[in-house]
Amino acid sequence: MQRHDLIVVTPVYEDVEASSRLFKELAAQFQGRLFIVAVDDGSVRQPLEVASMVAAGVDGVVIKLRRNVGHQKAIAIGLSYVSDKLGPDQRVVVMDSDGEDLPSTIPNLLERLKSPDVDVAVAHRKSRVESWRFKTFYAIYKRFFKMMSGRPISFGNFMALKPRSVKRLVAMQELPIHVAGAVLASKLRTGVCPLDRGPRYAGQSKMNFVGLVLHGFKGLMVFAEDVLVRVGIACGLFAGLAFVCAVAAIMLKLLGISTPGWFSIAFGLLIVMLLQTGALALMTLMLTGVVRGGTVHLATAYQDVIDEVLPTPALSHAQ
Repeated sequence: MQRHDLIVVTPVYEDVEASSRLFKELAAQFQGRLFIVAVDDGSVRQPLEVASMVAAGVDGVVIKLRRNVGHQKAIAIGLSYVSDKLGPDQRVVVMDSDGEDLPSTIPNLLERLKSPDVDVAVAHRKSRVESWRFKTFYAIYKRFFKMMSGRPISFGNFMALKPRSVKRLVAMQELPIHVAGAVLASKLRTGVCPLDRGPRYAGQSKMNFVGLVLHGFKGLMVFAEDVLVRVGIACGLFAGLAFVCAVAAIMLKLLGISTPGWFSIAFGLLIVMLLQTGALALMTLMLTGVVRGGTVHLATAYQDVIDEVLPTPALSHAQ
């Protein structure tokens, strides 16, 4: 790895055809500069083999995981693997293996990363090939994310990082939950590159609608404390409003102004609203504790998930 100035980390799950094409395009564009770290996320039907890299003519390793851990944690494991081996002049690119992150746009990220004020260069999508339904829900999600966390999010996993940025990220317990969220939480200086998103090389996406929604909520889990504060404030406001309205309903009842049956219905609804806001605040508090208590420091625990690390033949012979 030390002999290459560009390290590409990519997760692969049951997608040998697309990843093999990605390796060939990367090899054609970067030739001897490139080292690929492909994380096989517990594939069963189409396990990734080193032969795909050999056929493409690139150096690299295939990290085989004992089980499927998910897209984000697979990226985190790949970054943890390379973090201890990086030199000061090397650059790391994180990208998907299905072709939607175009290899031809990597130089744009690397150019943006040259700025001394940029620690991570991230891709902001100028155009997408998804359906209008996906675009609509994604636009709603971005606004919901900003409202709940107080931070805008407009990028995904496609990014370029300096060595010190990689080392900072792998030290964060939020990284396996949501990579983009961890970048925001890390306080690293980001540089945005408007890039187009390409179509898949082959096959169908493994991410369904439920998976996308779960991925979005995991991004909010990174900022669980901020979400808790905002939900708590909202619950407090609603509880205060419900209390004031309940007092007003009692006063109207005592003054004889309310109509028969109105007081019972209104007071009952207000009490239910008060109880629900309290329950929501407690649930958010408990979930925050679960998120923080259930995360493991990946920098020391990622080796437990790795089954084997398979280098390309040239590297194996050199070792």
